[in-house]
Amino acid sequence: MKYIVLVGDGMGDRPIEELGGKTVLEAAKIPNMNFIAEKGRVGLTNMIPSRMLPASDVANLSILGYNPKKYYTGRGPLEAANMGIGLKEDEVAFRCNLVTISDERMADYSAGHISNEEAKSMIEELNSKLGSEDIKFYPGVSYRHLVVFKCKDKAEQEGFVNAKCTPPHDIAGKTITRFLPARTAQAAVLQRLMDESRKILADHEVNRVRLDLKENPANMIWLWGQGIRPFMPKFSKLYHVEGSIISAVDLIKGIGRIIGLDVIDVPGATGYYDTNYLGKAEYAIDSLKHKDFVFVHVEAPDEAGHNGDLREKIYSIEKFDKFVVGTVLNHFKSSSEEFRILVLYDHATPVALKTHSRDYVCFAMYGTDIEQGAIKHFNEKEARLTKFRIDKGYELMEFFIK
Repeated sequence: MKYIVLVGDGMGDRPIEELGGKTVLEAAKIPNMNFIAEKGRVGLTNMIPSRMLPASDVANLSILGYNPKKYYTGRGPLEAANMGIGLKEDEVAFRCNLVTISDERMADYSAGHISNEEAKSMIEELNSKLGSEDIKFYPGVSYRHLVVFKCKDKAEQEGFVNAKCTPPHDIAGKTITRFLPARTAQAAVLQRLMDESRKILADHEVNRVRLDLKENPANMIWLWGQGIRPFMPKFSKLYHVEGSIISAVDLIKGIGRIIGLDVIDVPGATGYYDTNYLGKAEYAIDSLKHKDFVFVHVEAPDEAGHNGDLREKIYSIEKFDKFVVGTVLNHFKSSSEEFRILVLYDHATPVALKTHSRDYVCFAMYGTDIEQGAIKHFNEKEARLTKFRIDKGYELMEFFIK
């Protein structure tokens, strides 16, 4: 049996007046997801346990069958795993965004989706001027980077872990003052680094060029998503299949590395609107010649939601349906192999909110021994009509694979 999980990050939404009261999934042309819904089984689940934030790290752990309350330690450590940073027991990893601040407001959580090359030169300069034996900056992809703190004792480590930090994509357009790190003594260290980064980045050559081109400058770092090294059992031990994971995002790839999935890098996979949709599907199909499970993650719908870009969210979902879902579906429909496809999103990212919400997630599965339900379309409204509900999202994987 071949198992394929296809995740359109942030596809879920809420009724939109501009769409006549429809959600994005209702308005989009998604014949392949609708086929899976009609010929397979549609259900609802909750990927976010109570008292946890509706974040992609929490939600994707749930999709992969890991209880976040048991295994989640923070976003930073998951991204560190993919970047080859071996966190030690006395260290804390923080996600470090390059952001654009204008009039003391969060103008852009991604600094105009700055390029890897531009960002790398900035992070390297920050490391040379603000880094030390106890503070190290690591360049990642686009605006997504890491800072690792080495702690002198448990008290200091807990101070970093328990500092109140806010994801920058949650405060788009808002004044940053009340969202700066707080609650612990170590929060002052974080604030100092963030403030000093502004002085260094203000005169950086990359920003001078970006301003000349009328592009958003990366004029500050934003620290959040901190945590210590996690420990999780291997996916093969829990579900008795060997598999792979495909994503452009360090967070998703990091989870994959920790749980023992092969991480496949697809040329042209960017984690943004221009990602290589078709390439992800083709590499996924190829991986199943040697493995029995593949997890394909596409970030673009989530980015569109955060940007409040309705047209791009619809377009990215339609491309996900055509080039990812359609390619995989057509391959297995013409194959003699036994297979199951699960299509879903990790959380909703409503364009009106520009951030994640705790809404239930709709999913659809189709393939060998999956009984057909009565739902005809893949969307939030029709999914609410089903009696098929899995209240704990991390139990969905066991149902899918059993």
